[in-house]
Amino acid sequence: QLQLVESGGGLVQPGGSLRLSCAASGGTLDDYAVGWFRQTPGKEREGVSCIASRTINDGTKYADSVKGRFTLSRDSAKNTVHLQIKSMVLQDTAVYYCADRLYTAAESMCAFRPEFWGQGIQVTVSS
Repeated sequence: QLQLVESGGGLVQPGGSLRLSCAASGGTLDDYAVGWFRQTPGKEREGVSCIASRTINDGTKYADSVKGRFTLSRDSAKNTVHLQIKSMVLQDTAVYYCADRLYTAAESMCAFRPEFWGQGIQVTVSS
């Protein structure tokens, strides 16, 4: 199991952009699928953006609510996956978590719920 650290959250105005990062240690992140999940009070945690293990196909899956606005990318040199968010809307306000799973496709990653979660990072969209 990798150790993951999320960063890049904060306060942004509607229409603005943000980049979240998920940095890994303890292994090679390219071997893992990475998913970004978000949760708001009273709602279930949902997988919004997932990227497959590079050894599978590096494919991506996005929830319908974020398609065209969220983009995943890998920085293999930094053992990091970035989530670029643009055209932000109020409904993007949530705590965001990243998670990993070895040798997994993107769709499976978004359906996966690890037993343990990290701290997550707050993203707030507000004027």
